[in-house]
Amino acid sequence: MELHADQRRDTRHDTAILIAFAVGVLVLHIVTNEQYGFHRDELATLDDAHFLTWGYVAYPPVTPLLGRLSLELFGISVRGARFFPALAQAIAIFLSGLMARELGGGRLAQVVAAAAVAIAPASLTAGHLLQYVTFDYLWWVLTAYLLMRLLRTDNAGLWPVIGAVVGLGMLTKYTMIFLVVGLLAGMLLTDARRYLKSPQLWIGVAISLAIFLPNLIWQVRHGFISLEFLSEIHEHDIRLGRTQFFLPEQLLVCANLVTIPLWVAGLLYYFFARAARPFRLMGWMFLVVFVVFLVAKGRGYYLAPAYPTLLAAGAVVEERWLLSLRRWNANCMRAATLLALLAGGVAAITVTLPIAPARSRWFGVVARYNGYFREEIGWPELVAEVAKVRDSLPADEIGQAAVLAANYGEAGAINMYGRAYGLPKAISGMNSYWARGYGDPPPQIVIVVGFSSREVNQFFTSCELAGHVTNQFHLINEETRDHPDIFVCRKLRYDWPEFWQRFRYFG
Repeated sequence: MELHADQRRDTRHDTAILIAFAVGVLVLHIVTNEQYGFHRDELATLDDAHFLTWGYVAYPPVTPLLGRLSLELFGISVRGARFFPALAQAIAIFLSGLMARELGGGRLAQVVAAAAVAIAPASLTAGHLLQYVTFDYLWWVLTAYLLMRLLRTDNAGLWPVIGAVVGLGMLTKYTMIFLVVGLLAGMLLTDARRYLKSPQLWIGVAISLAIFLPNLIWQVRHGFISLEFLSEIHEHDIRLGRTQFFLPEQLLVCANLVTIPLWVAGLLYYFFARAARPFRLMGWMFLVVFVVFLVAKGRGYYLAPAYPTLLAAGAVVEERWLLSLRRWNANCMRAATLLALLAGGVAAITVTLPIAPARSRWFGVVARYNGYFREEIGWPELVAEVAKVRDSLPADEIGQAAVLAANYGEAGAINMYGRAYGLPKAISGMNSYWARGYGDPPPQIVIVVGFSSREVNQFFTSCELAGHVTNQFHLINEETRDHPDIFVCRKLRYDWPEFWQRFRYFG
């Protein structure tokens, strides 16, 4: 009994350490998250949050719902909008430590697993931005943890819980289906196929489908528009070469460079270690998803949420190896591991978290490698310039003017910051904005942001250059480089219904 009491006490201590570590990461994100401003993706998500529904062109409903919750709780706040992403990532880090415990790892393995996940560039970025990628990461990690627990305890009663998590994952990002494919393949290729006869598994499947059903109905009613969107975006990514770095990004983005030995050891552990035989499904699940993404030419970061499973196993392998060494050697190697994790973490933080002063040379260097930061600068200035153009119109035209934005970043920024200037809601043909229409009555004067002079002259018979997009740091980003001009246009060349019908596009 005393031994069991000691074990329970040690387990509580280990859990407390993991919680403290996760809370530390949460605080790090909260402290640093407001250095610049909203990213264009966040602006779109927060704008969609005002139109809650079961589906959107670019993503399922969970992320806009959490965006709406953040708006209700914190108002328009960069730090407030990023609280739930930071919390989701902190939970994923905590669960990664628990995965090491499920595999038989002690305190060192649990801490190393949590730290290895925390310093992964993909993990740090996920905690920094309100994107569906962040919550997708959490659902993958939670699914993996529950699977490990099921495989260790043989508790089929966990299948309904796993089904619920998968359903939430499908309501967050459709790539959850690839995890399901990997899970099914892993079951068929290992002894876990016995669960195919379990009623609890099929109850889990039913729960998953029931949770996902509202979004599926939305897709049916909208002609599966998200599939059209995803297909076009995928072709666009391939055309721009964004998928050709899939393999390098497994080393540099999905996990930290210093943790490569850990996740390689973890992958080998699942397939070759006798002690890992009950968990072999986890290895196949990773490998199958890796091959599917590679063959399908997916983006490198798609696989990021699968790496905590490997890192947890690798941490267990290292801990057992250290136990086989003499005390002095083991202490040296333990210190070397922690120092490597610290160094890798510091390096990753400097390029993935918004801590560099925006006017500094440091920021200029970091922004070359992290395109996210460049797209967090200049949105309030863009809106102020649009308001300035609107105010320059003749008095009788000001009330008739609409704002037409080319992309969701511009539209989201105008809708977020434009209220202070009395600007109308932006209209756009991109993604879900198109379905919201162009207003009634149709606009007669249009302030156009994000299009070139050639494009606006195709749309309207009369356009004049009226302003330029800039930012206080004179930073070159997509807005200042690719479409810096603001136009005032009149006399649409088509009827508005005809024009709008052909104006839909994805991005």
